[in-house]
Amino acid sequence: MLEFNKKSNLLERRETLFRLQDVSEPNLYRNLFSYDEIPKIPFNRRLVPIDMPDEIWMTDTTFRDGQQSREPFTTEQIVRIFELLHRLGGSKGLIRQSEFFVYTQKDRDAVAMCMDKNFEYPEVTSWIRASRSDFELVKSIGLKETGILVSCSDYHIFLKMKMTRRQAIEHYLSVIRECIEFGIRPRCHFEDITRADFYGFVAPFAIELMKLMEETGVPIKIRCCDTMGYGVTFPGAALPRSVPGIIYGLHHHAGVPHELMEWHGHNDFHRAVSNASYAWLFGACAVNCSIFGIGERTGNTPLEAMVMDYAQLRGTLDGMDTTVITELAEYFEKEAGYSIPPMTPFAGRNFNVTRAGIHADGLLKNEEIYNIFDTQKFLNRPSNVAVSSASGLAGVAHWVNTYYQLTDDNVLDKKHPLIKKIKDWVDERYAEGRVTAITDQELKDVSEAAIKEIVNNG
Repeated sequence: MLEFNKKSNLLERRETLFRLQDVSEPNLYRNLFSYDEIPKIPFNRRLVPIDMPDEIWMTDTTFRDGQQSREPFTTEQIVRIFELLHRLGGSKGLIRQSEFFVYTQKDRDAVAMCMDKNFEYPEVTSWIRASRSDFELVKSIGLKETGILVSCSDYHIFLKMKMTRRQAIEHYLSVIRECIEFGIRPRCHFEDITRADFYGFVAPFAIELMKLMEETGVPIKIRCCDTMGYGVTFPGAALPRSVPGIIYGLHHHAGVPHELMEWHGHNDFHRAVSNASYAWLFGACAVNCSIFGIGERTGNTPLEAMVMDYAQLRGTLDGMDTTVITELAEYFEKEAGYSIPPMTPFAGRNFNVTRAGIHADGLLKNEEIYNIFDTQKFLNRPSNVAVSSASGLAGVAHWVNTYYQLTDDNVLDKKHPLIKKIKDWVDERYAEGRVTAITDQELKDVSEAAIKEIVNNG
């Protein structure tokens, strides 16, 4: 079938004849995933075009997938974090949805309190098991959309569910129809898509969902779940691991609209952020994230990372308030009992702190040399140095100027007597055998003592 693409202004061949391959034995891709070896990345050198949608956005799963990695948030914590998500998303609501469990009374109380905020964004959504009782629960709460697990790899269909592919599709479609009959928009979570037979199961199933959407008039979202973090973005990488291939295939071959495709990735192979950004680039409007990447095993795609990637890809923050990232970091550590690794980009206490003396010297002369952007402006976090044996006079001077917020004519350079006195004290500590960085409190105490000494000596 030929179809004129108004975006590319080209006649394009649309293959719509992908039929379910109801195999008798599971395809576990043992040539890629042999389990007793590191997984392999196959290439077929086929390239698909970049197809960035007109609009892109984020969704959040901190209260669903994120909570599976830590002790549950209290109701009060959920509501406060939800308020901060609303502020972070800005006036355009670039954090479109927030996903909740609804099984406990505490979860339902949190959902009710968040819905009472009457925010347009994030919209409160749920994740449920595929059962009538769960649909009734979502309906009674007043939610308009819910996620439904529809596992799509043979690992799940054959080994966990003990079904054939045809039985799985028939089961999924009956559940999704029931969801629609209850008046709830379904969001289909294609679990383990990066180990699934794309042309033999994923595409045929997506095509059936698009037919059901046309029949009922109800939008059906597809969330591409890289459950094990196997997705890759290398040009010419082959399915099932190719992120561009999955997104392109769902749109081009199965006819899934950009706005109904969402990427959900895990970080098992350190690829969560790049995979999510490539999902945007190749046609998915939404990427699903959690704050600071919390989630089971290695975690999910960090929300704050995608906020920054949005700005880099679009050239604007579009009204998002990135200073909220710092507020969230402080809240998580002080109120939610979560310790953020100090090197975590944008949120860890050391993300814009240097210990090297030569770097500190550069910061002292012009912070652009060693700071990624104006972190004071965007995150309320000035660039800083941690004073250690390698900091030198420049590091001490930068610490003093930053800690005491000295500006313009009040800035002290590394030749100032106060800086020399503090540096001598630091050197003595390391000469005695110290190996850890000097704390802010220690530096504050020695600075004040040195100031008194300088003043008393005239």
